[in-house]
Amino acid sequence: MLTIDVEKTGQVAVVNCAGRIVRGEEVSTLKNAVVSEKNIRVIVLDLSEVTMLDAGGLTALVVLHEWAINRGVRMQIVNPTKFVWDVLKLTGLSAVFEVSSFDYALWLLSGMECSRYAATC
Repeated sequence: MLTIDVEKTGQVAVVNCAGRIVRGEEVSTLKNAVVSEKNIRVIVLDLSEVTMLDAGGLTALVVLHEWAINRGVRMQIVNPTKFVWDVLKLTGLSAVFEVSSFDYALWLLSGMECSRYAATC
């Protein structure tokens, strides 16, 4: 089961995901949550509570990435669990997606000086 909570501030939507992103209803739920957001410039996918990600879930992330690019929307994945991060690395998708900690994503969105997060810049 996948639970999604969307928090929108201005043109930024944070999509908090908890549970499993797997082929079937969960993938449809995630896609619908993201593409239904209007007038956004940034989508932040918080995967800190995702326990499972299968091939269908990976495909959904790729489709959402392409959807975002085609609309001039920046998609950021934040706080992936170790399992999700390992899957992204194993498949090479960690080099395709913007993946970071939530704090770093906030820094990117706020335009703070890089020196505060020098280890990640």
